[in-house]
Amino acid sequence: MIIKHIKEIQQLSDKLKIEGKKIVCVPTMGFLHEGHLSLIRNAKDLGDTVITTLFVNPLQFGPKEDFTKYPRDLQRDFELSKDAGNDYLFVPEATEMYPDSFNTTVKIGDITEKFEGVSRPGHFVGVATVVLKLFNAVKPHIAVFGQKDYQQTLLIQKLVQDLNLDIDIHIVQTIREDDGLAMSSRNIYLSYDERQKAGLIYKALNQAKTAILNGERKRNVINGIMFDMLNIENEITIDYCAAALAGSLEEPDVFQDNADIVLLVALKLGTTRLIDNLIVNLNN
Repeated sequence: MIIKHIKEIQQLSDKLKIEGKKIVCVPTMGFLHEGHLSLIRNAKDLGDTVITTLFVNPLQFGPKEDFTKYPRDLQRDFELSKDAGNDYLFVPEATEMYPDSFNTTVKIGDITEKFEGVSRPGHFVGVATVVLKLFNAVKPHIAVFGQKDYQQTLLIQKLVQDLNLDIDIHIVQTIREDDGLAMSSRNIYLSYDERQKAGLIYKALNQAKTAILNGERKRNVINGIMFDMLNIENEITIDYCAAALAGSLEEPDVFQDNADIVLLVALKLGTTRLIDNLIVNLNN
């Protein structure tokens, strides 16, 4: 079932809660792929009713980004989500989410002020604002997100913590293609040749991970390992390659032996911007 209006989805959620149902929300921008479907399947295991949201959020796109050409196919998404176990699709129009009178945004500091926050000014304000609005519309007990947008997952956890939202956040591991490329709706922008080269991202992340597991702790050396591997390909323009503490995104010169480290990469392959990450747990 497709629902397009906030009041309608709120009324549905209220009814489900009266019936004792546990609601799980999967926020997406649509054009679903196997990564999204894995989130829906996980959501089905976590609760009774799954509500997937499809909303290409204009607030999180910069003026030179791909909002207008972002892929959209509602009928396809409906069928795929249904097959994965989804119960309801919430598909609001931009005017429903942001009417003419709209004048409120949400800003989260610290973790949003580096990496993607620098590369895409205003992006995380858009993310925090739309996620809060979606939470207030769907009223879930649990929300499920993918690890691929790692910095975003930290932002959402901080949003829930700081604003005392009664929602459990569940993070699902990144789903990858056979060559390791993280699944993304934007992968369809890649030409055949670019797609053959895109697996280099995962190789660079794994080479840095191997160095860490073999004892490397200097941040600049770890960053350099990723940079050097990606830089061999002329069509790749590196935005950042960064090792940071997984919980805070702080960047010490030398990591402690019990640190949990996240490796973050953002780049353009041709005209397509791709991001990925890998977590190295040394605290086990």
